[in-house]
Amino acid sequence: MVESHLGSFFPLTNPVLKFSLLLFIILIMPWVFKRIKIPHLIGLILSGALIGPNGINLMLRDSSITLFGTVGLLYIMFIAGLEIDLADFKKNSHKSVIFGAYTFTIPMIMGILSSFYLLKFPLLSSVLIASLFASHTLVTYPIITKYGITKNKAVTIAIGGTMITDVLAFLVLAIVVGMTKSTITSQFWIQLFINMVMLSLAIIFMIPYIARKYLKIVDDNVSQYIFILALVFLSAFLAEITGFEAIIGAFLAGLALNQLIPHTSPLMNRIEFIGNALFIPFFLIGVGMLIDFKVIFTDLQTIAIAFTMISVATFSKFLAAYFTQKTFKFSDDQRRVIFGLSNSQAAATLAAVLVGYNIILGTSPDGEAIRLLSTEVLDGTILMILFTCTIASFSTQKGAYHLSLQNNSESQLESSGFDEKVLIPISLDKSVEELIHLGLSIKNKQAKNNLYALKILMTYEQNQDAEKKAKELLSKASKIVAGADQNIHELLRYDFNISNGIYNVVLEQKITDLVLGLHHKKGLTDSFLGKITEGILSKCNTNIFIYHSVQPFNTIKRLVVVFPENAEKEQGFPLIIVRLWNLSLNNGIKLIVFAHNNTHNFINDYKKKKHIEIEQIEFFDWNDFLIISSKVQNNDGLFIFMSREGSVSYNSVMPKISKYLNKYFIKNNFLLVYPTQCGVECRDSSDDYQQFFIRTFANKSKKIKSLNIFKRG
Repeated sequence: MVESHLGSFFPLTNPVLKFSLLLFIILIMPWVFKRIKIPHLIGLILSGALIGPNGINLMLRDSSITLFGTVGLLYIMFIAGLEIDLADFKKNSHKSVIFGAYTFTIPMIMGILSSFYLLKFPLLSSVLIASLFASHTLVTYPIITKYGITKNKAVTIAIGGTMITDVLAFLVLAIVVGMTKSTITSQFWIQLFINMVMLSLAIIFMIPYIARKYLKIVDDNVSQYIFILALVFLSAFLAEITGFEAIIGAFLAGLALNQLIPHTSPLMNRIEFIGNALFIPFFLIGVGMLIDFKVIFTDLQTIAIAFTMISVATFSKFLAAYFTQKTFKFSDDQRRVIFGLSNSQAAATLAAVLVGYNIILGTSPDGEAIRLLSTEVLDGTILMILFTCTIASFSTQKGAYHLSLQNNSESQLESSGFDEKVLIPISLDKSVEELIHLGLSIKNKQAKNNLYALKILMTYEQNQDAEKKAKELLSKASKIVAGADQNIHELLRYDFNISNGIYNVVLEQKITDLVLGLHHKKGLTDSFLGKITEGILSKCNTNIFIYHSVQPFNTIKRLVVVFPENAEKEQGFPLIIVRLWNLSLNNGIKLIVFAHNNTHNFINDYKKKKHIEIEQIEFFDWNDFLIISSKVQNNDGLFIFMSREGSVSYNSVMPKISKYLNKYFIKNNFLLVYPTQCGVECRDSSDDYQQFFIRTFANKSKKIKSLNIFKRG
């Protein structure tokens, strides 16, 4: 009676109750497994197995679970493409190819031999089973994101290799299916090649073009997120209709949109937050619902097949990671990360095994269907998914944890002795968002409490309405920064003079960087900085960024950078280089640097330690400044290193920059940068500055000692 009564309630059908149960699982299980030091991904997969139809049958793996799971899988691949360091990806593409060859060839060879000789499967079935071992899914990528090592070279190579091996594995699947239907002809290969080219062109070129146009016009945060999500699923659908898996399209969409979604932007934070909070956990729970622990105790043949599949898949993927480590001289932790990312079998494997299971080759004498892949292989694959995801989670977590500690220690060493503080004075509502985004882009991402928003009111404006509007403006700045998972200090100040008020705040708060919006009315003039900005320049000896925005910064393709001769001798030069690097890395922007050879030599010392896509051009004569206009294209921005009069890098052309910008670059964003500078009487020799630069950037062990040059007298 009791069982009958319970059976009327389970499995759950009420959508509100089902969703509530899943949310509690997503909330509680990671916390529980974290306390026992087991990756939370395993907790979500096991929870799915427990509540699923093969467990206590609390919930069916119905269309809603499948839908959210599909979104979660595509989300993983999209974020992997979105967070990848494109400059490093291009630089190390050959390494991704080598790893892709290892992680495809080794499992294929071992899989065919073990399936054919040990499990006694036919050759065609053995080839298809081997392709299951070769493919893998980036199930453990959320662990990489959690520990903040997405830009590590090992991660970049593993992601690139994943695309290669998955494409090859799906190609094997297509060939096997074609052979069962006798459709493998020259036309098959021609059509496959055409589809691949069309898919790549459609996503890599068309998607960024559409997205850039849209993001220029629409600044609504919700609309931007929905638009990006729609592009991802459109790309996934395009991949499916051209004969590839949807995950390939989602990853390509991530690569295509990489530059348009800055890593420090609120939009990126929304994408990661929603994916990690809902869609990816739903995918993991859905994978768990496929697991049937009963077969472990009831079917010896399934156990034998599962044991063989788990052993071959794990050992072959480990060999691929080991050979990659030895080939590129990686550390043990980098090998663990590569192995963890490539060992987890999930959606890609499941898709292939279901295709093989649904192919019926004939009928046995007793009337049973003869399938390309048997029921035992299907059950064995499900168990393989559980075990490989578990092993991969432990390996990824251990490697990522150690790499994260290493990264953190290097970041602490880089910032030791130097407390960066970025001040953003705001005046107009429409300019707040762009200035905040610039401030987020130039600062150290790990430091979350070093932004300051300042609103100055004149002493004669001491009334409730003015103060209310000022607080609303500061509140808007806080909301924008909070969207990027950062904090900002709100400063409201009364003063007789705006430039004097900013100067006092710079002194009081020990500001290192000042971000200003360009003051202009109808256009640029000879005194285009305006009296307020020029007053600030004359008083504040700090790094000052004066920004003129024509289009959102994230829609810029390249940044044309211009340095004057002797720029490397300025006191603030090293920190300006750090800010420039942050702009490039956080926004995925290529740099085109015009500078004197001596300046290029200093830049090269630090460039080696960062994966910056940069083109360096020798540039001597600022009197020939207009030669730069031939290099500036639509959707390019300018970064011009300026100097105060009397400084070592100052030249007579700098006062004319306003005319050049007004005439030749009015349709481009530009950033005028004034570094911290000391007087002529305190300036060291060129050799002293070179040694300082080397100590600051090339030799990390002396980093703390060298940073005292930033202190202002």
